[in-house]
Amino acid sequence: MRFNEKEMVSLSRQPSEMAAELGMRGPKKGDVVKKRLVKLVVNFLFYFRTDEEEPIGALLLEQCRVEREDTQVFSIVFLDEAERKYLFECNSEEQCGEWVDSIIKASYEFMRKNLIFYRTEIHRLTGKDPLEQYGISDETRFQVNNGLQLMPRDTSSL
Repeated sequence: MRFNEKEMVSLSRQPSEMAAELGMRGPKKGDVVKKRLVKLVVNFLFYFRTDEEEPIGALLLEQCRVEREDTQVFSIVFLDEAERKYLFECNSEEQCGEWVDSIIKASYEFMRKNLIFYRTEIHRLTGKDPLEQYGISDETRFQVNNGLQLMPRDTSSL
């Protein structure tokens, strides 16, 4: 996927949902854990050298799996590149849990599933489609796939 570098730098400077210095190991063989400033902005995970203002990289948090590896370690693996695993070391078990939860909730797919779930619930309770007033109720992206109702807790894969 291509991105405009200036726009990415600008996005990386936006207020973040979470930010911390974490140990990070990239997916390449021989990569070692390095301290990085990690920032979650919308559905991007930016990482910086601790003494620099511009990011050295970013992960688009779509079509990925976030898993706890240990009490203080989590990983991100992209579904189309299972061999590329990014590891992040946190300072505590609590911090690790917060990062995993926040990353899961940052994806577009998670938000879409929640919208579909709550749309269905509102329709069930009121008999009205809440998206109808915006003229977007028939858009494919807001439809439940294959007639299955998606629940917001189904979030281990983004």
